[in-house]
Amino acid sequence: MLFDVSARLSPRLAAAVAALSLKPGMRVLEIGCGPGAALREVARRVAPGGYVLGIDRSARAISQARVACAAEIAAGLVSLRCVAVEDVTLRPKEQPFHLAFALRVGALDGRHPDAGARALPRVAAMLVRGGKLLVGDGADLRAVPLRAARLK
Repeated sequence: MLFDVSARLSPRLAAAVAALSLKPGMRVLEIGCGPGAALREVARRVAPGGYVLGIDRSARAISQARVACAAEIAAGLVSLRCVAVEDVTLRPKEQPFHLAFALRVGALDGRHPDAGARALPRVAAMLVRGGKLLVGDGADLRAVPLRAARLK
């Protein structure tokens, strides 16, 4: 059973999820998913037929998210990977994502520009053509241009 966690999200996370314009059936990539609070709400909003992949470079965060998202994982709505955004790739036969978002991820918000330069082509390769990457801290999400970042 999937739980409505929107009432338990912090105001910052609730504003960010609301700003994503999610629809049932979407495939979404959350970069820097942490313990999975936003991930669960995104999964709820893209069901039925949707899917969310949460990635984080922290093994501890992924472990926490596995516990927090156990119902969504069991339902096939959520998967998790311990990987840095600058190393992420689609797995063989994995379908690309319609949307990627990152909240407070240094490689994408300008705090670590070298990591960002390596990460953007990886994210672009994870998305369908025309897919969007939204980065920010809450409702202030901004679209990051990916056309020039696409891997050759």
